[in-house]
Amino acid sequence: MGFFVSVIYLLIVMTIENNIDVFQDNLHVKLMGFVIGAIIIGITCFYDDVKGAKALTKLAAQTIAGIIVVKMGIRIDYFELPFINIPESNVLFYDIFSVLWIVGITNAMNLIDGLDGLSTGISIISSISLLMIFALNDSPLISILLITSLCGSLVGFLPYNFNPAKTFIGDTGSNFLGYSLSVISIMGVAKTYTAIVIVAPLIVLALPVFDTLLAVVRRIIKGKNLKAIIEPDAGHLHHKMLQKGFTQRQAVLIMYAISAVFGMFAVILLDSGIWKALSFAIMIVLIIALGYKEFFKVKLLSSDEHEEQNVEHEEVNNVEDIEKYRKRS
Repeated sequence: MGFFVSVIYLLIVMTIENNIDVFQDNLHVKLMGFVIGAIIIGITCFYDDVKGAKALTKLAAQTIAGIIVVKMGIRIDYFELPFINIPESNVLFYDIFSVLWIVGITNAMNLIDGLDGLSTGISIISSISLLMIFALNDSPLISILLITSLCGSLVGFLPYNFNPAKTFIGDTGSNFLGYSLSVISIMGVAKTYTAIVIVAPLIVLALPVFDTLLAVVRRIIKGKNLKAIIEPDAGHLHHKMLQKGFTQRQAVLIMYAISAVFGMFAVILLDSGIWKALSFAIMIVLIIALGYKEFFKVKLLSSDEHEEQNVEHEEVNNVEDIEKYRKRS
């Protein structure tokens, strides 16, 4: 509601001020497609949160929403990649690519939503990164309006969703976030043909995308068939971090930091080129490597101190038991 109220208010104000024309380039049709897709996903996931729905049912709803969005004009029209030249006239390819992008990002954000505030915070970081990319790319004003509204609504929600959470986002929330980010990112780069701008949103959302790809491969190997993809497991990145001994807050904050690094990398890549982006990435890797080593030194020392305290406590208990035995004797 925070998102939609903001969007409606800004559209009315900016239309009155002649800063945006909702009838230009069929923008009103595209926005209607966005809303219809959100309603389909919202109803399906709300039912899943309340009653429970099969994974294939949710996948079907996501696909239908993606097809509606694409058919109503929101899609990547054309892009150029090294060694790959797919003509602009191949409309079917770009339609399928756009639908797969929407379904993929929607599921990626849903799958990573395993800890309090995780998907909300990553979505805020992704929104800020995409906003910077859109501004640098001179993207359509509507994409900046939408991503700003999404970011603002999430900033208001995060304090209630962060650990310990008072309000849970559910499948309704996580699917809506993934759906919104995927569609808005298409609207921000749809008229751009360069590979860097097309790849930038993928880098911004690299953490949930990477986690999802790992989950798919892991489940196929474990289950030895494609049906295993829809079977839940406890092998996601946040599960691994909890198993390593991190608290929920620590795991969430670390994943926030990783997401922020990917976002900064994408912005530097777009603004300053590949070499500065790689220099930034190398610097971050070195910092993480040193910090990781020091962290485990501190953790090892604290665990040793804890063991020593336990030993001392046991010795004290033993002495007290001996004294009690002597008194009884």
